[in-house]
Amino acid sequence: MRSAAIILILLSLVACGRNDAGAAALSIDRFHGQWVVVNYWAQWCTPCIKEIPELNRLNQDFAQVTVLGVNYDGISGKELELQQQKLGIKFASLDADPSTQLGIARPVVLPTTLILNPKGELVATLIGPQTLVSLAQATQQTLEEALN
Repeated sequence: MRSAAIILILLSLVACGRNDAGAAALSIDRFHGQWVVVNYWAQWCTPCIKEIPELNRLNQDFAQVTVLGVNYDGISGKELELQQQKLGIKFASLDADPSTQLGIARPVVLPTTLILNPKGELVATLIGPQTLVSLAQATQQTLEEALN
């Protein structure tokens, strides 16, 4: 009887870690050991749209960096996928706003980009649109790495 209860508890915990599509929930904790760039964006935010290509390139060109998006309006599911496709976002999105997990207030200015070091510590908060150069500097990457 006790093992059945433990199995039920474990199954319920696994179910809680799934999103609507049945895939595993995406969390910052999954990327421990890498630089993590968390970018708050919204479809109506012109500066957010301007920096998307820079974030895409950072995510693509630097193996030690993972870019994760947070839709400021809390959009999820198919609507989020459509917005990401329309804006050309090629980096993954978090399933939930990580501000509470990080112990910070939710940003009030967009775009806001949080930089977490490989230990998972918040080391910088960047306000306004960023460039590949500013993002590489914030994550201690050199541009030569992207060219190799």
